[in-house]
Amino acid sequence: MAKKILVVDDEKDLRNLIKRVLVRAKYDVITANNGREGLTKLYDESPDLVILDVNMPEMDGWETCQEIRKDPLYKHLPIIMLTVRKTEEDQIKGLNLGSDCYLIKPFYPKELVARVKTLII
Repeated sequence: MAKKILVVDDEKDLRNLIKRVLVRAKYDVITANNGREGLTKLYDESPDLVILDVNMPEMDGWETCQEIRKDPLYKHLPIIMLTVRKTEEDQIKGLNLGSDCYLIKPFYPKELVARVKTLII
């Protein structure tokens, strides 16, 4: 059975690109266009990993990551932050909030797949 990944990003084209990359790597992919929708899909779909953008309307990636980590059911769920926010402070903030990996856009598809594989063996 394929592992399930939730991709949360407000940019439709980027969501679709990430989905294509991950489907090619034999993962099931669910998408959401903001943090609120992402949390709803998290509880409905129980993914094996979440990929979060930071800059999103309604609920950003920082808040979404915090909400996921507050839930005892999902506090150990692997989270990759994939964002244009590239300062050292942003990266440290993402890791301190509970992300397992912090990648900068634009990303390398092979690196994304490799990171996913290391987090959901």
